[in-house]
Amino acid sequence: MEPNILKYQAFVETARLGSLSAAADMLGYSQSGVSRMVGDLEREWDVRLFQRGRKGILLTPDGERILPLAQELCGTFHNLEERVGEVRGLETGSVRIGTFSSITTYVLPQALGRLQQRHPYINYELLLGDWGEITRWVSSGRVDVGFMPFDPKAGLTAIPLLRDELVAVMPEGHQLAEKSRITLEELAGEPFLMLERGTEGLVPKLFSTAGLSPDVWIRTWDDYAIMALAEAGLGVSVLPALILSRCPFKIVQRPLEPRRWRTIYAVYKSRDALSRASREFLEVVTRGGGLDGAEL
Repeated sequence: MEPNILKYQAFVETARLGSLSAAADMLGYSQSGVSRMVGDLEREWDVRLFQRGRKGILLTPDGERILPLAQELCGTFHNLEERVGEVRGLETGSVRIGTFSSITTYVLPQALGRLQQRHPYINYELLLGDWGEITRWVSSGRVDVGFMPFDPKAGLTAIPLLRDELVAVMPEGHQLAEKSRITLEELAGEPFLMLERGTEGLVPKLFSTAGLSPDVWIRTWDDYAIMALAEAGLGVSVLPALILSRCPFKIVQRPLEPRRWRTIYAVYKSRDALSRASREFLEVVTRGGGLDGAEL
């Protein structure tokens, strides 16, 4: 691979992961090798890309300005490799997917299982992020396809895949567990565990649209943390039903009144920009591969 592309990839992954060692693990290099490549870029460009301190490694303002272009360049190089493979007729390739826990845990295994049977030499990279990150990854070409619980617009193509119901969760024995459906007003009066992810928080928006301010005392973007806290009797919450489909925690689930859903989309830049492998993946997930039983 072109040496400069390797350096750009080292820069991009170090910025994404906030760690030289994590970037090295992702790229399959030694930590010293990644550090050397980033250092080479800083010397070649005469720009300081990262600040190194007790809290880890962070982008400098100059690094933040350069990063989107480096991401786009790495994405373009990936697409070039894929297109060359197609021209040569190789049954190989890779698909990079921006995703989140519900999709990664309960949708992708079935879809990727079907694809692996058809095309055993294609590999996949899964990047978990918040909504803003996934939008930027798709826009910059860092990932080929992203999954989002809303249409991000931003000049991207979004295909609706499934509707995922939002439900109330609470500890076993909670007074609200006796009801068949729970209103937002009832939840707002209890100690609340707020699921937030980036700037597009679906649950906060649910309450603000209803003109309510829940009694939030813990905020997190981890679905499983919410379940564990609810099981411990530390509050109530609202979670997507998809992540609760094989819930390992002793909690109670109830529909909201009125019932509420989110729509999950597959998002990409344009079909022409997708490799053959990425188009095959998109076809499988949009035609039901891995989505069996979901409410559409």
